[in-house]
Amino acid sequence: MSAPDEKLPSPATTAQEVVSHQPTSEVRDKNRLPRSYTLWLAGILVSLAGNSIFYFALGWAASEHGGTVAGLTLSAITLPRVLLLLIGGAVSDRFSARRVLITGDAAMLVFSLVLAAVAYHAGAPPILLITAGIAVGVVDAFYLPASGSMPRRLVEEDQLPRALSLRQIGGQVVNMGGGPLGGVLVGLAGLAGAALVNAATFAFTLLVLVAVRSRRHVPPSGTSSLLKDAVDGVRVAFSHPVLRPGLCLTGAAAGLLLPVLPLLLPLLARQEEWNAEATGLVIAAQGVGMVAVTAVVVKRGPLGRPGLLSAGALALAGLGVLALALAPGVAEATAAALVIGMGNGMFSAHIAPLILTATPGSHLSRVQAVLVLVQSLALLLMNNLLGTLADLEGPTVVTVACATMLVGTGLLGLASGPLRRDRTGLAPRWETSTSNT
Repeated sequence: MSAPDEKLPSPATTAQEVVSHQPTSEVRDKNRLPRSYTLWLAGILVSLAGNSIFYFALGWAASEHGGTVAGLTLSAITLPRVLLLLIGGAVSDRFSARRVLITGDAAMLVFSLVLAAVAYHAGAPPILLITAGIAVGVVDAFYLPASGSMPRRLVEEDQLPRALSLRQIGGQVVNMGGGPLGGVLVGLAGLAGAALVNAATFAFTLLVLVAVRSRRHVPPSGTSSLLKDAVDGVRVAFSHPVLRPGLCLTGAAAGLLLPVLPLLLPLLARQEEWNAEATGLVIAAQGVGMVAVTAVVVKRGPLGRPGLLSAGALALAGLGVLALALAPGVAEATAAALVIGMGNGMFSAHIAPLILTATPGSHLSRVQAVLVLVQSLALLLMNNLLGTLADLEGPTVVTVACATMLVGTGLLGLASGPLRRDRTGLAPRWETSTSNT
């Protein structure tokens, strides 16, 4: 973290010099994820569980007023998030990510308690739901870039693939359980009950953040204005030889891969007359493939050069999407979804640490803001475009087109010299330093 966090022992003492004078067994123990990271991760996952329950409750309450109100409520979350993301990243880099997270959790704790009280006495009128959506979107715009930068501030660079993969697995498990838990809670206590649970998770995360300190000191950076800081974050992200192609791959994955299962698969299933249970099995297979690959990375670390594997994984996922589009039955579609999950898992497990490690320390939150913005805009655009094209040309044609573009983007990534040559995180520091002792 920045400002108030613990500093290194001495500016003249490098991490490698400290490590090189330690016995090999002690240095190997450093490959374990720091306690500060696991504690922070526990807090984030608890907060994510609360958010999953609350988002379900918010959508469910809005649906009672019809599609227009439901759409406005979701837009109230998305629009301020997209508009303020770059500013949020600049604030985090200038004033410390940890301070931004603490402020965000404190604000949402207070807001959730107020929302619970109002919803208990007044129900869930549209104006209350839209106001809640705006509050969530504004806080997310500052919280997401800061949270995305935290692993780099808490663990060593060679530990990032394992740390981020563990976070990904935890997030998948939480998201799978959030919907059912939200349904039960809303049935018992309504929006007020969900808001109270959400407040409790924010309180827990707030206590965790107060206790957590960064392993490294990243000096705050800033120019004369937050707007200039935000623009500088975009400049750095798209001028860096590794970040630029990495962000392009991420945008392609968000726009061409993420919509396949939630949007195109149900359309394919109805076209082929598969029932809901069979379609759910296909979705589950994708999750199994993704978790399996991610678990391997958690246990063993990166599987190779991250840029090379990210591009190759996108091409692999594209082949899985092609197989899904052409699958004659549920069994074949399930196998294709397993391949999609493996490609998606390998991509996510290697592209995230590649981007985070390649980012200059002074721009950690700003580049994370650009990353979230690229994903959000690509997903927002392609969800609407692919849905419209599926109505016009049929889901099979659209799914094949997505597969073709995914494979093509993966091949272009393999042709990128900076991505192919990048070896970030492959050589643990203790190996290099002890060999020079």
